Amino acid sequence: MGDLLLVRHGETEWSRSGQHTSFTDLPLTPRGEKQAESLAPLLADRSFALVLTSPLGRAVRTAELAGVAGAERDADLHEWYYGAYEGITTEDIHRTRPGWDLWTDGSPTGPDGEPGESPQQVGVRADRVLSRVTDALPGGDVLLVAHGHLLRVLTARRLGLSPAEGRLFRLETGTVCRLSTEHGRPVVAEWNTRA
Repeated sequence: MGDLLLVRHGETEWSRSGQHTSFTDLPLTPRGEKQAESLAPLLADRSFALVLTSPLGRAVRTAELAGVAGAERDADLHEWYYGAYEGITTEDIHRTRPGWDLWTDGSPTGPDGEPGESPQQVGVRADRVLSRVTDALPGGDVLLVAHGHLLRVLTARRLGLSPAEGRLFRLETGTVCRLSTEHGRPVVAEWNTRA
C-alpha cells in the first residue's frame, strides 16, 4: 500500500497577502517558483501510481517545477469556491460579517454569479478524489498537487473527519505532506515538509 502525498502550490501574490483565491488563477511569485523547485528532491525517489493536479495554473506549474511528470488535471482538486469572498481577506470579511468562519459558514455566491461553496460541498469533491486515490494506492504512492483549503478538507476526509475539521491542518505554500497508514488506519506521517 502506497502513501498519499499532498503538495500545496507555491506562493502567489494573494496567498502571501491572505486573499481568498479560487477561480482567479494567479501565477506563482518568484519565491513561489523557488518553493516549487525545492520540492523536487522530496519527490524524486518516489514512483507514483497516480499523479493528479488541480486544473489551475499555479498547481500545474508547481508540479512542473517540482519535476513531476505525467500529471492528470482533476477538476475536483480545484480550490474551494469563495464566491463573493474571492480576492478578499478574512479580516476584511469580518468588517461586514463579524464571526464569519469559512469552516462553518462557507462562502456565498458572488455578485456576478461566481459560485460559493459550503464545507460539505468541498467535502463531496474531496471524497470523489479520495475514491480515485483509494483505487490507486495498492499500486504505489499517489501525489496530489492542489490548494490549501481543498487539501485540508481532503486530509480531514481521509482521516474520517468532517470537512470542517480541515481547520485543524494549517498548510503552508510550497510544502509536501504525507498521509500514510498505521495498523490499517490512515494517519498523518509528515506535515508541511520543506526541502
